[in-house]
Amino acid sequence: MSATPHKNRLRLLAAVAGLTTVGALVAAMPAGAQESGHGHGHGYGRTVDVQLLSFNDLHGNLEPPAGSAGRVTHRNEDGTTRTIDAGGVEYLATHLREARKANKYSITAAAGDMVGASPLLSGLFHDEPTIEALNKLNLDVTSVGNHEFDEGAKELARIQNGGCHQTDGCYEKGKKFRGADFPYLAANVTDEKTGKPLLDPYFIWKKNGVKIGFIGVTLEGTPDIVNAAGVKGLKFGDEVETINKYTKVLERKGVKSIVALIHEGGLPASPAYNYNCDSPGPGDGVSGPIVDIAKKISPQVDALVTGHTHQAYACTILDPSGRPRTVTSAASFGKLYTDTTLTYDRRTKDIVRTTVASANHVVTRDVPKAEDMTRLIQRWNTLAAPVASRPVGYISADIENPFDAAEKPLGDLIADAQLEGLAPADKGGAQIALMNPGGIRAGLVHKASGSEGDGVVTYGEAFTVQPFTNMMNVVDLTGAQLITTLKQQVSGANQASPKILQVSKGFTYTLDLTKTGADRIVDGSVKLNGEAIDPAKTYRVAMNEFLAGGGDGFPVLKEHKNKLVGASDLEVLNAYLAAHSSASAPLAPPVTGRITVVK
Repeated sequence: MSATPHKNRLRLLAAVAGLTTVGALVAAMPAGAQESGHGHGHGYGRTVDVQLLSFNDLHGNLEPPAGSAGRVTHRNEDGTTRTIDAGGVEYLATHLREARKANKYSITAAAGDMVGASPLLSGLFHDEPTIEALNKLNLDVTSVGNHEFDEGAKELARIQNGGCHQTDGCYEKGKKFRGADFPYLAANVTDEKTGKPLLDPYFIWKKNGVKIGFIGVTLEGTPDIVNAAGVKGLKFGDEVETINKYTKVLERKGVKSIVALIHEGGLPASPAYNYNCDSPGPGDGVSGPIVDIAKKISPQVDALVTGHTHQAYACTILDPSGRPRTVTSAASFGKLYTDTTLTYDRRTKDIVRTTVASANHVVTRDVPKAEDMTRLIQRWNTLAAPVASRPVGYISADIENPFDAAEKPLGDLIADAQLEGLAPADKGGAQIALMNPGGIRAGLVHKASGSEGDGVVTYGEAFTVQPFTNMMNVVDLTGAQLITTLKQQVSGANQASPKILQVSKGFTYTLDLTKTGADRIVDGSVKLNGEAIDPAKTYRVAMNEFLAGGGDGFPVLKEHKNKLVGASDLEVLNAYLAAHSSASAPLAPPVTGRITVVK
């Protein structure tokens, strides 16, 4: 975009003020000084500030997430950190509604995974409660994420358009699910036969002559991280090519202000939501797939709202023309929301990029609950209670699922449950169990979530940990295939963002993070019960059907033989908890040490 009269006037004022850049002038202005507010078409009146509120990866977390899953890290001025309890749609609604009050022009957008991998309160009802809540939140638009495809394209169409579930029917007498009031965008998801987009590729928001276009995409690698049945007959295109294509479409329609909603993300250098990821330079503090994507997307796109990695950042990454462009992500589970100011020039119909400002805000729990959300949660909880509140086990302390740990205590427990459940000869004769870390959605928290009492694990809590109802498989793998599986954790599709499988007791190896790629798996370190894995020998290995299909970037696992299908992952976990815990003898967190990490 060429310099506008508005930009030239800012430069003149900057010079008069003794400032070196337009950005410095904007930063130096009193809050709201650069906003016309009303777009009168003369002086500053030709511009108007549009508020963009955004979030991502809600995953049906209507109630406040428990334990570490419900905390965000705040970085203090002295460099120390503290955690803040956050999330819960009752609080999210209050925060968003308060944020909108002073803004005549406000849009609320999301970057996918609103549903799927959800706690029981939403998942038990095929996420109808979450869509109902998002309607009440006045969400304007979202992209699809990979989890929107967990139950397939037909179910996604029902989520968008409404109607009763094809198997379970309607959940409340006299009430029919009406679907999402907001559009789901899927610009890069097309029908393999027709080439047509599965859902709308873009959405144009309009108010009083202000027009902003939104293009929504999910990550191109979606088929690698969902069950094959969920994406059968669909093609997932390149994110950059798709966004650039529809940017031109929007421009032809006279829409020059464009925001991309991208369900793909980055990894900031710090876990703190308020970390400055533009230090020492634009975007220097963030890495991962979104960086390369952002550098290639057309400069005509003014901001990128991203997700998928469940991280928090509000950065600027240089676009192909070398200009900084806002790239944001609001962690996950409704713990944060991003507030971005887009200054819209009515004459050029474009965003004045130099004045784009963005920051993440915590969805604290010290504000009043939104009463309509409380009623919604109570209504669905009443329907879920007979199933959700049933005790399935007992624990003596939190069993954590830390995001940044290679081996997780809860991962060990789940792998052990799968091994035990599938070890009997008639169940598959498993010798080893492998669990993908992305299939573990929360930790087990000792503190009571309701009236069940501390240390009690309810069915609802176990469901929140493993909500996919993946069927367990036991398969033949050679020792060579097992070793290749471990190497694929840190190479190929997983090299940039490793996926470290959780392993059952007795299966050990060394992960050397000082090396790169497949070399990170130390030769000769892979052992079963202290004995080196024999590349020529056949082993019986338990895993869920998603992994057995090569999901999460493990194509070697598709080469398995002699598959036996067992119970679901949740059934196996609940059986293990029942067998190994009681009120008088609760289960203690497993001691880690199966994966030796060299740093």
